[in-house]
Amino acid sequence: MTLSEEATERLADVVELQPTKNSELQDRWEMESGSEVHQYLENELGDYYFRDDNSLIRATAEAADLVDVEPGIESDPDAEGAPSRVRVPELQVQIVDVLAGPDEESESVVSVLHALRDEFDVDPGAEDVRSGLQSLRRKGVVEVEYRTVPTFRLAAPRDEIEVEAAN
Repeated sequence: MTLSEEATERLADVVELQPTKNSELQDRWEMESGSEVHQYLENELGDYYFRDDNSLIRATAEAADLVDVEPGIESDPDAEGAPSRVRVPELQVQIVDVLAGPDEESESVVSVLHALRDEFDVDPGAEDVRSGLQSLRRKGVVEVEYRTVPTFRLAAPRDEIEVEAAN
């Protein structure tokens, strides 16, 4: 199956962002809905992606070979826990920079939002911060602790994880 230039670029996004969800691809591809993303995946990239046991979108090995992009997550095979390197959107890089470390008290979404405003002079919505934290959680970079509200902290020391912008 020969892919168009657009399909190849979007496949590279899947490889880079995996594991990912429709909503992350919807934002990246500037689509109107998760349904539109699903249709595109099925119609254009059906041979190159699959959904894992948690319904997260992942690229096949063939897809990773087809595009000149490294997977979004790299781990040391001998190490346990958080991945050693991830590529994520800029907001998620900033979240990692301000989020409590693994030995610190976990933080709420609102606490992270205020830290982002203070540190980077940005004003993301609370839902964008929540989504970013959940995406980092799925990638193994962040862990969640459920108290009155879900709270988050890094899953490993900051110097053991390389986080770079995926744009």
